[in-house]
Amino acid sequence: MKKTILVFTLLIVSLYIIFRISKYSLILGGTSMEFVITIIAIVFFIVGIYINKKSLHKPQNISKDINHKKIKALEITSREYEVLQAISKGLSNKEIAEKLFLSESTIKTHVSNLLVKLNAKRRTQAVQIAKDHKIL
Repeated sequence: MKKTILVFTLLIVSLYIIFRISKYSLILGGTSMEFVITIIAIVFFIVGIYINKKSLHKPQNISKDINHKKIKALEITSREYEVLQAISKGLSNKEIAEKLFLSESTIKTHVSNLLVKLNAKRRTQAVQIAKDHKIL
């Protein structure tokens, strides 16, 4: 947090300095307006690249090891597991049915079975429990 505040403070100070320098250079007639705008655009471009690399591309330390023993212990079938994966992607029952070429009522049955097996009351809770058990 402190680093972000420092970066933005430095950005504001540098822009203030650029504006002040450009004001005096324009008054003296030594610099054209296009040059000043180009410098300001370059500063914003560099800061944008820096912020993009630091904030948007953080590595995720999520373990991709799926606990197959836990899946068997909970007696989750392969089809129910496919439905659980689709639920974790935020798909609705209708979308899951279309994706898996099943009827919507079959998907509802699988979702109900998953909720019972994972001891969850809602789909979102089932996904969270599955992630806690390292099933997803």
